[in-house]
Amino acid sequence: MADSAAANGRESATTATTSARQERLQAHLEVLARPRHARWDALGLLAVRAYIRERLGDLGPVEEHRFRSGIDDGTNLILRLPGRQNGLDPLLVAAHYDGPLNSPGADDNATGVATLLELAERWVRQPPRRPVWLVAFDQEEWGMLGSAALAADLRAAGQKLKLMVSLEMLGYTAPQQRYPIAAMRALYGERGDFIAVVGNTATAPLLPGLARRMGRHVPTRVLPVPNRGRALPDVRLSDHSPFWDVGYDALLITDTSFLRNPHYHLPSDTIDSLDLPFLASVTEAVAVGLDGL
Repeated sequence: MADSAAANGRESATTATTSARQERLQAHLEVLARPRHARWDALGLLAVRAYIRERLGDLGPVEEHRFRSGIDDGTNLILRLPGRQNGLDPLLVAAHYDGPLNSPGADDNATGVATLLELAERWVRQPPRRPVWLVAFDQEEWGMLGSAALAADLRAAGQKLKLMVSLEMLGYTAPQQRYPIAAMRALYGERGDFIAVVGNTATAPLLPGLARRMGRHVPTRVLPVPNRGRALPDVRLSDHSPFWDVGYDALLITDTSFLRNPHYHLPSDTIDSLDLPFLASVTEAVAVGLDGL
């Protein structure tokens, strides 16, 4: 009986933790999911940037990495957190905070930013093994300008990274899953109920362990791609690809975007279209998965 009571107590504690995580993610989403585009919704973009700066600023000093590309300029926000072994090369974990034109962008990419904020709070309380840099990228929707600028600056400075991780659309599930290549269905399944992890070839040794740790919390499918993903252009459409292009190892973590979500870049990409328990599970999976690197 004692063992049963203890098990019930642990289950109740886990349920309470998961519920609290989901509530925090939803609170972030209610602020972040609004039109926010550098050209057409500048006030929305400024409001979201201010919110992220405030939330990250509660946890440590936030660097504003400003960039200019042609006539466009923007601001990436960076919070650097220590790890348990600060001599190790850092992880860079990022999500873009701008949104598509004429859409609240709940999945794209308020889910990624909400997860980034939740991870930041967790890693302040429970530092991961290595240092982690949390980055909110500007102007992904305008050609991945923010990530390209930071990747180039880090490479020019000779900065080493263990891995760059892009959090891109994390909160949508569907009964059916589409793929860029039809044969992938036999390998990855019919249902859109998993999180995908896409990496360049050099990350392949990390993927089985990462998938195993993440898979304790959410179904996880991994895909290593050669040649910076150029044979599958769909897998390049986020902030990891500029890091691939300058020689860093990088991962994309995603619900597969428009291959699953019919609301992609539409006004219907709203919070009520999301699977919030799935998003909460993905957030825990990412935290546990990256803690092991």
